[in-house]
Amino acid sequence: MRFKYCPDCGSLLTTRALGDEGEVPWCENCDKPWFDMFPCCVISLVYSAKGHVLLLHQNYISPVYMNLVSGYITPGETAETAAVREINEETGLEVSALRHAGTWWFGKKQMLMIGFFAEADDSARLRLSSEVDAAKWVDAAKAPELVHPAGSVSHSLVDLFLESRKNTANQEV
Repeated sequence: MRFKYCPDCGSLLTTRALGDEGEVPWCENCDKPWFDMFPCCVISLVYSAKGHVLLLHQNYISPVYMNLVSGYITPGETAETAAVREINEETGLEVSALRHAGTWWFGKKQMLMIGFFAEADDSARLRLSSEVDAAKWVDAAKAPELVHPAGSVSHSLVDLFLESRKNTANQEV
């Protein structure tokens, strides 16, 4: 979101060159910049020790593709807390291990996605929220063909997960 008016005093903003930031919205009245804002979200690939990945079907996101668990970070939350909370809210699962996987810019929605790998028990009973139409555990190798196409955040996270599993297997040999 690019500010047009000052959130503090309501004055119409101008622009001002600010160091290496270039032209930024500026409030002449408050004498301060207002940088662009965007939402931060988490996206988690939930996996099991048996090599399964949990995929969700959420019609409001896509009638065709399966999704990973995702959601907005609420004020005061860390990304890690948000990831664990979203997994529990959407699936009822408890996370036994959580690892940061990376960050991706999701241009379609103008948001930063913070990705995680989250381990959970695939024998635990799923309790799906009203946001989730269905969920299923699938073999991790089948996940790329079920999630959004290559280039999407979910596909990138699945690819990264499969690559990390391959690297771990190679190190054990």
